[in-house]
Amino acid sequence: MIADGLPDDAWFVIIDPQVVFASSSSEWGSPMFSAALTPMHALAERYTGRTIVTRFVPQLPPQGSWADYYAVWPFAARPGDDEMYALVPEVADIAAGAHHVDEPTFGKWGEQVRALTGDTPTLVLAGVSTDCCVVATALAAADAGARVHVVASACAGSDVTNHERALDLMRLFAPQITVH
Repeated sequence: MIADGLPDDAWFVIIDPQVVFASSSSEWGSPMFSAALTPMHALAERYTGRTIVTRFVPQLPPQGSWADYYAVWPFAARPGDDEMYALVPEVADIAAGAHHVDEPTFGKWGEQVRALTGDTPTLVLAGVSTDCCVVATALAAADAGARVHVVASACAGSDVTNHERALDLMRLFAPQITVH
């Protein structure tokens, strides 16, 4: 179900709908991902022409704390063109008409997204994982002055508990972040 109260002139950002986050065989796979697909599609239809699909792609070799991160998660230290970093087939129709942004960071609010949306846009966020890349994007965007709407049903956490914790965290940033 899609939440009411979403602005029609917003930019819709689907964060990291990739195999690595959707597959049950992945260490990072979300058990909630398939349930988030229907709301993602409905939102993409609503925001035709104003949709951005992002991908997390590692910077290799990793620098700074990312070197520590990939020491903990060595399976993920692969090039961005590895099939595990591909978009899931279930979003191919959305991706075909969307803008694309690849970033080597959890948060996707950066120069590439700002170049599309402007510096202080209204954003509608969906994607995976709620408790990592979604929350990192929402906080950075809100801190920069964007109005952020997070659609809970279109997000997938690493598990249900972490999903709810991340949503609760983002609710603390009202009115800059609204969780629907």
